Amino acid sequence: MMNRFIPMGVVVLSVGLLAGCPKAPEVGQTPPAAIAAQAPTPATPPSARPTPPPGDIQVTRPAPPVEVPVSPAPPTGPALPTRPSGPVMPATAPLKDIFFGFDSATLRDDQKAALNVNVTWLKANPVAKITIEGHADERGTNEYNLGLGDRRAKATRDYLVTAGIDATRIVTISYGEERPFVLGHDESAWQWNRRVHFAIPSR
Repeated sequence: MMNRFIPMGVVVLSVGLLAGCPKAPEVGQTPPAAIAAQAPTPATPPSARPTPPPGDIQVTRPAPPVEVPVSPAPPTGPALPTRPSGPVMPATAPLKDIFFGFDSATLRDDQKAALNVNVTWLKANPVAKITIEGHADERGTNEYNLGLGDRRAKATRDYLVTAGIDATRIVTISYGEERPFVLGHDESAWQWNRRVHFAIPSR
């Protein structure tokens, strides 16, 4: 009868031993204490990155083009004609030629200064007589250019007479296109052939 009952002390001792024995870890598992939080790997700054080997192709972006401001050239008008170095009057000739516009016998304002110089000389030499030759460029018929040269010569004579020169000292003649001042077939020559020439007849 005594063998059916296990002493209470033995039972308590057995439960305590079972509760105090640690459980063996399973195979392949890492104990929780061995697992540490891994910090993220910091990015490598551009300056610390390795230089590619010489064989690699490096693409370099070209610098943007530099814009150079361009100033527009100032506008220029038609240049005034320069007296040619062709068959001009001798340097000792006291009277200056004057020039006309295309198909015109009207005295140009820019030519009146030369006319006034001629007036001054004629007044200083009252016995001198002159011949005013009218000329034209090659455009137009011979007959028309002879008439145009005549109108130019007479317009010039009238200016001198109005300025005080005796008309008896002046003779007019027209040569039309027959005696060009400058040879050529464009405006660079024509502008010099539309003229009046002053000649002093030999005594």
